[in-house]
Amino acid sequence: MNALLVDDSRLARTELRHLLQAFPEVVVVGEARHAAEARQQIEQLRPELLFLDIHMPGETGFELLASLEAAPQVIFTTAYDEYALRAFEVNALDYLLKPISEARLAAALEKAGTQRLAPAMPPEEATPAPLSMQDQVFVKDGERCWFVRLADIRLFEISGSYTQIYFEQHRPLIPRTLQHLEARLDPKVFFRANRQQIINLKWIESIEPWFSNTLKIKLREGPEVEVSRKQSVLFRELLSL
Repeated sequence: MNALLVDDSRLARTELRHLLQAFPEVVVVGEARHAAEARQQIEQLRPELLFLDIHMPGETGFELLASLEAAPQVIFTTAYDEYALRAFEVNALDYLLKPISEARLAAALEKAGTQRLAPAMPPEEATPAPLSMQDQVFVKDGERCWFVRLADIRLFEISGSYTQIYFEQHRPLIPRTLQHLEARLDPKVFFRANRQQIINLKWIESIEPWFSNTLKIKLREGPEVEVSRKQSVLFRELLSL
């Protein structure tokens, strides 16, 4: 099982690497000091397992996960116990408090091995059926609540470890990843423009060529969205005659 260590502390990475020597089934393929470096390593190395710290310079571990289109299995390694519930809400395998004991590490890796060997769920069970444009969804942000039609939502955008929803003049935040939302949204209507944003195609006001053969899309009532190079190619393929 290939693993990537993500922690801003060199000492913590060294200690964890030393502990993992007792588990020959785990191969450490790389290390990262912060989220930006980790994102690059994940894309290049495709690790199956992520040992992830929470507090790092720049983005937190939660923000890193929220920005990934597809994340490896995650074991959080942290000195703080107050984030355990939130860690399991993002489907972490385990939550290890520093200093990490070999026994706790063994238990976490056993979970990782079980998950790896478990048979994949059939597609119809793995993700719920897409919602229709006329479906209404309940949105709660703090003390405010809305019951809004999907047709009225023009943009979903990552904001830290949350996703911001754009409809009318409102911008509530919900504790969901774009990956989770993408599984519920109709792909004929909602398009993943980049790692940070999903747009409602019905709200497009204009499209113009942008740098490096990408596209810039302006939504009615704003904002403007830059489509990544990969998604610009897909956008042209899907919507061209």
